[in-house]
Amino acid sequence: MNFEEVMKQLESFGSEQTRKTYARHGINGAMFGVSYANLGALKKKIKTDHNLARELWATGNHEARVLATMIADPAQMSSKDLDAWAKELSDMGITDAFAKLAAQTPLAQKKFEKWCEAKDEWTATAGWMMVGQAVANQALPDAYFEPYLETIERDIHSQKNRVRYSMNSALIAIGMRGGALQKKALAVAKKIGKVEVDHGDTNCKTPDAAEYILKAAAHRDKQRAKAQAK
Repeated sequence: MNFEEVMKQLESFGSEQTRKTYARHGINGAMFGVSYANLGALKKKIKTDHNLARELWATGNHEARVLATMIADPAQMSSKDLDAWAKELSDMGITDAFAKLAAQTPLAQKKFEKWCEAKDEWTATAGWMMVGQAVANQALPDAYFEPYLETIERDIHSQKNRVRYSMNSALIAIGMRGGALQKKALAVAKKIGKVEVDHGDTNCKTPDAAEYILKAAAHRDKQRAKAQAK
């Protein structure tokens, strides 16, 4: 599919109800109101097309940008590209989509280490989202994540709204890695207490980090016990 065909398809998928839903979640600016189910179907059809991804991102349209993150080639995202796209983040939806793409690039670690310290709310949010995703990387030792726990404990309540949410999510992810990190994450969660986040006109809530980590650990232990019993 070429650029014009994709944009026409996106427009045809749009609905007023989805636009209203996105608006309640803080998405503003140009959008068609396309569901993620339809975006996923387009991704399967297009697969990877980095040049098309660049064209779609340049539109500034919400769904076009989300789709751009889905079909871009992580290996072709340069440092300049990543920084340029990060500067244009404007809401939780596109930030989440961008962070998933950035986390797949060879520059992921370098970027989230930098972005976590950004003053811009959305760039920092993307950075902390990527910290949470990096927990699954077994090439990174537990000790690598300890400074992030220290930063969360020290700074979470003074950060901007969505940065607080992504830091809390990163805390949960680190704790779910298990072992010594679980204990340290639980200690941090106890010290910081409740994390206040304004979710706008939605029913979304900020999870209690300690409660979430403990539930995940209990589930993991239960699954291990079942596996051993077989």
